[in-house]
Amino acid sequence: MRLSPCGVFWLKVVLHVVFLLPALYLVALVMTDNAGGDPVQYIIHYTGMGAINSLLATLLISPIAKHFKLAALMQTRRLVGLYVFAYALLHIAAFISLDLLFAWGLLFEEVIKRPYILVGAAALMIVTLLALTSPNKIKRKMGKQWQSLHNWIYVVALLAPIHFYWSVKSEIIEPSIYIALFIGLLFYRRVSIKKWLMSKR
Repeated sequence: MRLSPCGVFWLKVVLHVVFLLPALYLVALVMTDNAGGDPVQYIIHYTGMGAINSLLATLLISPIAKHFKLAALMQTRRLVGLYVFAYALLHIAAFISLDLLFAWGLLFEEVIKRPYILVGAAALMIVTLLALTSPNKIKRKMGKQWQSLHNWIYVVALLAPIHFYWSVKSEIIEPSIYIALFIGLLFYRRVSIKKWLMSKR
């Protein structure tokens, strides 16, 4: 089964719609006062779930492309990866602006009191670096180092569900499911991960 260039184009259009609609839905909920009893926490959680679901989708592209022999599907990986960055950025922006009200001193106190914030911040820094180096021009300049850098997505795949698990107070079923899903996807890539780790040594 093959995807033509036109097919890839329309697939990217569909993906844009799929990832933008949840953000527009959130805006609609907030504008109509339907964002729950605590809108601030609702927005923070909603954007965080957007980031982790986008990350899950990014890691699913390669297995799906290989299983169904859709090599052209790999061309959508950067697009989906950029939505991981976009939702993660909205997540941290909502936390700093709506929850902390830009109280930067309080932010450092929160990091000390809540280690899951530090884990999330580490994941965000990696995702930001991957987003900044995603253009093809930079990819060509970096050569082999580009793939080595972008393999850090595997680290994000560990940090993100851990951040989610630690951030919840009582309901751990959902984050536990995400941890299992990400472990499964990392296990699928165990050979690639092993080679990457060996190269680091």
